[in-house]
Amino acid sequence: MATGADAARITAKVRGKDITLDGPLTKDEIRSRIWWWLSAEPEASEEGEDTRREHDGAGKDVIMTLGGYYEVSPDPHTPEAQNLVEMVHDELNPDG
Repeated sequence: MATGADAARITAKVRGKDITLDGPLTKDEIRSRIWWWLSAEPEASEEGEDTRREHDGAGKDVIMTLGGYYEVSPDPHTPEAQNLVEMVHDELNPDG
């Protein structure tokens, strides 16, 4: 994984969490890192309490690329989601 100052980096906000994608990543890695947050179950403590702050849905799930901001579809299998994965992949892997 590239870690220098010139390494490709894309940021996202999904379910209220800030996510950073550092290249290079495969399309499957991109898909799993973005959409995992949409499908993650709340964590319960030993006392049975929900320890994860719930996302109130007020903010949109978005990803910021060189081309601008894009809303993240709740379903990773839609054509829009596939197009987003392709675009992110191309930006994180400029050499192919």
